[in-house]
Amino acid sequence: MVKIREAIVVEGRYDKNTLSQILDAPILETSGFGIFKNKEQLALLRKVAEVRGLIVFTDADGAGFVIRNHIKSAIPGQYLKHAYTPDIFGKERRKASPGKEGKLGVEGMTREIILEALRRAGATFLDEETAAPIQEITKADLMELGLYGPGSAEKRAALIKKMGFPEKMSTNAFLQAVNLLCSRAELEEILQTLEKHNG
Repeated sequence: MVKIREAIVVEGRYDKNTLSQILDAPILETSGFGIFKNKEQLALLRKVAEVRGLIVFTDADGAGFVIRNHIKSAIPGQYLKHAYTPDIFGKERRKASPGKEGKLGVEGMTREIILEALRRAGATFLDEETAAPIQEITKADLMELGLYGPGSAEKRAALIKKMGFPEKMSTNAFLQAVNLLCSRAELEEILQTLEKHNG
């Protein structure tokens, strides 16, 4: 079992079951869209976030982003970290057919993918050294690199695909994810590889 300091919030009990087999950490559920009506659950999430930090780990589909955005609007950002699963198409073993968008949810991810997503989110692994912080990439950097502003959507979409991020990611979520993953120099290197490949 891997011990993590922060609590983790997922959409439902199958996601919780998957994470419980890998992690020694408090795992809370939103009960899908139930979080929109359940003020007590949201208050609990807020409190847990303030005390120990909260990692939001929802599915990479539209519903997952709606739930994630609801939590983001209700809890101050300094208490939140965001873990993202890559877009992997398929269906979970317990399901007869894939979900609406055909992507695997948190419950369908392997141990390696889950741990990598948590590392990228900046989770505090209590049995590991934490990496030194990298200098933040800003929106101005993104603009300079052609990843933000007019005409940047196509280039950003290509980079999102290359880096294995969910395709529906907003610019702010993309900026946050990039900052967890690489330095500006590394980002430029990935872009150059992409441009050579497409050129």
